[in-house]
Amino acid sequence: MLCDGGYTGPSFAPSIKETIHCSVEIIKRSELHKFVVLPKRWIVERTFAWLENYRRLWKNCERTLENSRQSCLLAGVAILLKRF
Repeated sequence: MLCDGGYTGPSFAPSIKETIHCSVEIIKRSELHKFVVLPKRWIVERTFAWLENYRRLWKNCERTLENSRQSCLLAGVAILLKRF
């Protein structure tokens, strides 16, 4: 799982490994003040940008967590169908 630098807490990676059985890779920004495209970080940022195109995901108006999860899943499927 690729994660942003905000998820560097000590309990995040072990809890993800225990819950969904996958490893966590933190993609951090470069220390320089210049803009540098990091390939894996670019994937994460681009995915968030694509998901922001779906108005239903802008605000959490769903009554249950399951409905909200299904909205995210549906947006992901729509993105994949557009790409292929």
